[in-house]
Amino acid sequence: MDLFNHRLRLHADPSRVVVRPFHIARSAMNGQGQSRSQRMIDEVLAMTPQQAHEQLSAVLKDFEARHWQTRRVFTTRYEEIAEVHGLDASGISEEKRQLIGAYFCHEYSYAAAALMNPSAVPHPDQSGMPPGSQRIVMSLRAVGEGHISSVAFREGIITDDDELALAPEPPFATAADTRGMDGQDMPTGPVTVHRNRDSTLSGTVIFPITEAQSKGLEDLRLVHFTHDDGSIEWLGTYTAYNGASIQSELMRTRDFRSFDLVPMTGSAARNKGIALFPRTVNGEYLSIGRQDGENLYLLRSDRLDHWDDGELILTPVFPWELVQIGNCGPPIEVDEGWLLLTHGVGPMRKYSIGAALLDKNDPSKVLGRTREPILAAADQDREGYVPNVVYTCGAMRQDDKLFVPYGIADSSVGFAFVEISKLLALM
Repeated sequence: MDLFNHRLRLHADPSRVVVRPFHIARSAMNGQGQSRSQRMIDEVLAMTPQQAHEQLSAVLKDFEARHWQTRRVFTTRYEEIAEVHGLDASGISEEKRQLIGAYFCHEYSYAAAALMNPSAVPHPDQSGMPPGSQRIVMSLRAVGEGHISSVAFREGIITDDDELALAPEPPFATAADTRGMDGQDMPTGPVTVHRNRDSTLSGTVIFPITEAQSKGLEDLRLVHFTHDDGSIEWLGTYTAYNGASIQSELMRTRDFRSFDLVPMTGSAARNKGIALFPRTVNGEYLSIGRQDGENLYLLRSDRLDHWDDGELILTPVFPWELVQIGNCGPPIEVDEGWLLLTHGVGPMRKYSIGAALLDKNDPSKVLGRTREPILAAADQDREGYVPNVVYTCGAMRQDDKLFVPYGIADSSVGFAFVEISKLLALM
């Protein structure tokens, strides 16, 4: 397949760290029947001013240069803890407040193990873009300590000349937070997380919040969704993992500043890899799913957060996909129909990327599919955390081409451009 592989690569980086809330539920007790969190607070309040000053100075010496506005972060964290525990701040010194905040924080390297499985959508701000250029938002699966996955973002610009320029990462990353939920046990239902008001999107990380997500937010498939009334929303399906079971969930945002994380219901939502169409078709919400772990199905619903079993549309046929097939992100609307990137698993569990074309008015009809992969692990790209894998969670259209960010060996991220006409000609 004639496609242009961009020279840029993104890799795991253990130096990318954030300060995260260290959660101790208010109900958690120690061996003496005391509240663990209250005991910690009482210990700090009992310190002399000099002791508190020395302890805080030691913490700042270790961490202040590594994080964005560390003192403010500690103060904000104290305020969250104080609200839960009913602390009267009038008699607590500023240094003790910051020290209490520090005890309820920890440093986390969110991309130390891997960076992979990206998806891309048009950025909400296209102001100042010349013809042939488009600002983008890219999501990334970042894997850190404990093999826990989170969602990171990068902003950038792509052009008709197959150029890609990513906005620089800020020196400090910040975690999106839930505001006002601290001290509670992990919630079980929908939650809303907020980007720090002073942080760029490229410096924002969304970590697991709920019990269902406790071991990871995996493989966000972003889509630029146009509602029937013409309004725009950025949606993303992802897999919530708690160490024992998986659950499909939905991310919703209109500004990439606040994000609703919504568990999905229905029999198909018990599996991973649901990819939404970017608009309704014939008055229905549609998605592509893989309920049986092997084949692809067209799912229909009257709600974005409820998906039951659908109609079988694609099964493994060619040697490079005989083990199983799956989607590689939301279908992309082109003149000829819906262009669906797929992945196939072949001998030696080698992952490759192919494509299929679905009818625009009836996507259950498959008009064509590629006999050979359009992208497979090249010699220099085969080695990594999971060898012999190329995988994307979502490409986007750039005029007459597709921009395809893709994961390599579950370890790094590469980028490619492919002409839509040449892709269709392979079917």
